[in-house]
Amino acid sequence: MLNKINMFMALTILGLLISDPVMADINDNQTWGNITAVGSLSSFTPALKNFKYWAEFQGRFGDNTSRFSQAIIRPGIGYVINNTTSAWLGYASVHTAEPFSKTTFNERRIWQQLLLSDKFSFGTASSRSRLEERLVPSLGDDTSLRLRQMFKVWAPLTAAPAYSVVVSDEYYLNLNNADWGPRKGFDQNRAFIGIGYDFDKVIKTEIGYMNQYINRPRTSINRNDHILSLNIYFSYY
Repeated sequence: MLNKINMFMALTILGLLISDPVMADINDNQTWGNITAVGSLSSFTPALKNFKYWAEFQGRFGDNTSRFSQAIIRPGIGYVINNTTSAWLGYASVHTAEPFSKTTFNERRIWQQLLLSDKFSFGTASSRSRLEERLVPSLGDDTSLRLRQMFKVWAPLTAAPAYSVVVSDEYYLNLNNADWGPRKGFDQNRAFIGIGYDFDKVIKTEIGYMNQYINRPRTSINRNDHILSLNIYFSYY
């Protein structure tokens, strides 16, 4: 009897955690596509063997996947510190439209990140700590500082090692107020679960569900986006 009561209480609490914040939110079904290529610059000269390039393009469709809502182009250069750690510096051009924003705007970002990745008995785990300096000259003069922390795990399936269960979570924190919108504090959270497939040592894909919860401090209504996430990764070493 006690076990049944405990189970009922656990299910009730879980239901409240899942449903309560969503009831008053704006919900949207979206589709995001991502292509990222990472490789070594040693092909240009052996002296650059510890340097890497990062080339990323994203296209995002919102409003129940009915319109193209955001495009991101994100190049960068990295330096390999050791077998598990690399440091990066880059730039991003971001075009944003409805429903992500009522006002269409172009954003420029400078970004730095520390990437840690290591292998364990269950698979591979990584940590990505990224700092962004965000500018939107058409909307304001301030530079918004934002910290992003992501943890990600790939766990290969024993019966089919080319396939992996992929789980990640990324937390966004605004470090200051900016006159064009961002408020200091919690910005958003992205949680992903999906399946990865390795075609070979170069090409990897991931497909799955992402939940994006966005805090909107200037209103009581936040955003809760349900996203079909499609990703292709190219690794050239």
